[in-house]
Amino acid sequence: MARRPLLLLVVVALLRSTSAGGAATITVDVKDYGAKGNGVDDDTKPLMTAWKAACGSAGAVTMLLSPGTYYIGPVQFHGPCNASTLTFQLQASDRSSCACAVQGTLKADTDLSRFRNDWIEFGWVTGLTVAGGVIDGQGAAAWPFNECPFRKDCKVLPTSVRFVNSRNTAVRDVTSVNPKFFHIALLQAKNIRMSGLRISASPDSPNTDGIHIERSAGVSITDARIGTGDDCISIGQGNDGVDVARVRCGPGHGMSVGSLGRYAGEGDVTRVHVRDVVFTGTDNGVRIKTWENSPTKSSAAHMLFENLLMEDVRNPIIIDQKYCPYYNCEHKYVSGVTLEDIQFKNIKGTTTTPVAVMLRCGVPCQGLVLQDVDLKYMGQGGTSAKCENATAKYVGYQFPKPCT
Repeated sequence: MARRPLLLLVVVALLRSTSAGGAATITVDVKDYGAKGNGVDDDTKPLMTAWKAACGSAGAVTMLLSPGTYYIGPVQFHGPCNASTLTFQLQASDRSSCACAVQGTLKADTDLSRFRNDWIEFGWVTGLTVAGGVIDGQGAAAWPFNECPFRKDCKVLPTSVRFVNSRNTAVRDVTSVNPKFFHIALLQAKNIRMSGLRISASPDSPNTDGIHIERSAGVSITDARIGTGDDCISIGQGNDGVDVARVRCGPGHGMSVGSLGRYAGEGDVTRVHVRDVVFTGTDNGVRIKTWENSPTKSSAAHMLFENLLMEDVRNPIIIDQKYCPYYNCEHKYVSGVTLEDIQFKNIKGTTTTPVAVMLRCGVPCQGLVLQDVDLKYMGQGGTSAKCENATAKYVGYQFPKPCT
């Protein structure tokens, strides 16, 4: 069948418009642009053509991916767009009416030669909502090629979904499985709300951070379940105003601020609030990690971690200013990242190692507070805390006993 011209397809989209309260709502169905959704045919071009039509339309616009599996290579959904609001909707089917696929699914190509950067990139869009469906990075085929756990100069594999220079974004009820690298990354995002996410990958999958945040402001992550091979959430450099609440984390490496201080020109990290989180079987609970010998100075300040439950966590509370994952670390230098006003409140549960609290500072950490900490070692012997170049204020019940 001959391909319909773009102008005709835009007209089709306009004919799908409905009126609600005088405001036009336009639906752009990717099936009208040649997408098959059968999991076999490559739907990369039809989806990008549909995005162009949706982005170019005015008013409230929905780009609809009806139930099916859309097999695609790398795509860039870039703005700026004419739409006042734009919804990228992976639609669920009505289970009661048919035995068909219950979700719209995006499935990644496994051929790494097709990827120069990331897989799905949303960029330079204001008022975007990404809702529903499954994002399958098919990462297992790529994980053996990831050398980043061993080499500083490694080639980074594609992140499944990256939001770049986005404003007023909502991401809700999305499931991400088996990315080649990170599940979701935020770069220079402002005012982004993420809720109801389900993120999973094999516990031994390398560098599969659930959500990585960098140079962003006003980030909210709520009501999520994250179990993966690396950090559930990693808060990198240059962030301000990150709020995390009601998250279940595990398996994985826990929740990290950092690593910080590795590169020149890194920005400060300020105003981080993590609350009402359950960690199950993770390597770490909450961790702040910075490199030694930072090329430029920066700070990480005004952070509150509260109401956290640790269930058999290896390192429930850890500050590590001598972070280095490589075998040949000499630990000759002091980190250039200053830590200030860091509070841990109402943190309870169990640890799988005797040292439940590790405060390993480079330059002296300032304004450390531990309040109502109750962490019990599940093995033989007692539970302890270790401090290096750190003086903290202790309030309320403390187990293990504070560092002396």
